[in-house]
Amino acid sequence: MVVVGDLMVDVVVRITGTHHPRSDTRAQISMHPGGAATNQAVALATSGAVVTLVASVGDDSTGRSAAVELDRLGVACHLNYGRGATGTVVAIIEPDGDRSMLTDRGANLELHPRWLADLKWPHGGHLHLSGYTLLDDATRPAGLAALDVARQRQMTVSADTAAAGLLAELGPERYLEYVGQLDLLFANAEEAAVLSGGLDPADAAVALREHAAEVVITMGASGALVAVGEDLVHAPAREVAVADTTGAGDAHTGAYLAARLRDLDPETALSAAAAAAAQAVGVTGANRPGATSR
Repeated sequence: MVVVGDLMVDVVVRITGTHHPRSDTRAQISMHPGGAATNQAVALATSGAVVTLVASVGDDSTGRSAAVELDRLGVACHLNYGRGATGTVVAIIEPDGDRSMLTDRGANLELHPRWLADLKWPHGGHLHLSGYTLLDDATRPAGLAALDVARQRQMTVSADTAAAGLLAELGPERYLEYVGQLDLLFANAEEAAVLSGGLDPADAAVALREHAAEVVITMGASGALVAVGEDLVHAPAREVAVADTTGAGDAHTGAYLAARLRDLDPETALSAAAAAAAQAVGVTGANRPGATSR
């Protein structure tokens, strides 16, 4: 399968003592590949899927190191090495667990439809499109081109909604027009409310079935639910000590999608996804050992 979207480098700063603004503060700092599409691709590979990530990174040591690490994690990369620096997220985690994120999408904004042309698209495979690709004017043409190619190759298609604030800025009607009729749609509760006009998760999942054969909505500690056919299936979240929620939703999406592509039933897929999300929140940062790596 093919995943199209961002490849970022996450710089995770966990403050280990008292935070002293405008002075030195003790912290643990780690760097590793991140970005929604990248996290989802890693979760898919960890779940046994054969996956290629299509993204744009900088022609720099950071981008090349990320590609090497993703190969180790089982993700094949089809990368454009752009002129800008590799995208970076700085996640600052306070001792009480509060998290702030500073984002520079960098070379991700250089993802262009022409970069899709020489990819060997699998006939009858699956495309997952990260919502960030459609929410930005710079990368939307590449996202729309990926959808077109996938449908021409008779691939099944899924997409996520990425970020409630950006989704609201774009307008839910435009997003739904861009993605067209999907096989699977992934959203969290806040994003689903934006898409559905303020409905609660269960009602939103049913309403959004007009746009996707299957709708998966994550609800944090309240678990997740899926609307498929006439059924609405709910699964609780796993109880786990939370170190960092970075990438947990992406791990859930990747694990659920991998299970469904193996023809497992929605309830079994939700259970696998809940386990992957619980594993992800138990460590600091996405794609760290003990999170979703093999």
